[in-house]
Amino acid sequence: MTGFTVARDDLTDPAVVALLDGHVAELRTISPPESSHALDLDGLRAPGVFFWVARDTDGTVLGCGALALLDEHHGEVKSMRTTPQAQRRGVARAVLAEVLAEARRLGLTRLSLETGSADFFAPARALYAAHGFAECEPFGGYRLDPHSTFMTREL
Repeated sequence: MTGFTVARDDLTDPAVVALLDGHVAELRTISPPESSHALDLDGLRAPGVFFWVARDTDGTVLGCGALALLDEHHGEVKSMRTTPQAQRRGVARAVLAEVLAEARRLGLTRLSLETGSADFFAPARALYAAHGFAECEPFGGYRLDPHSTFMTREL
């Protein structure tokens, strides 16, 4: 993991806010509103949500990800995003590793996620599958949706 760091973040840096605003805006162009489940800034700042940012050695924001607690044993991966310039550098893999490590530290036994089913999301689904996630039924408050792919793994 050379050339960048991944650390917890408080979501106050304007560059992080811009990354997340762009993330939500792009997702809304791909999925219908009822199928877009990205957390906004308030959702990411809520209790029980942990957030990480990957930064280049010069401080440039490269990507982010979050862990939201669903209950005392189950967490959800949220807001995974890598900037176009940082793709294929291992940023998403490193952020996901932090999410998994925190989930284990918290004693969670399951980690799940919802991502899109469109081709745009194929790299994300491949990343999650490479880290042991498998498709599953909707969890938490989600409903079956042709625009969503649900994945889970035990820890």
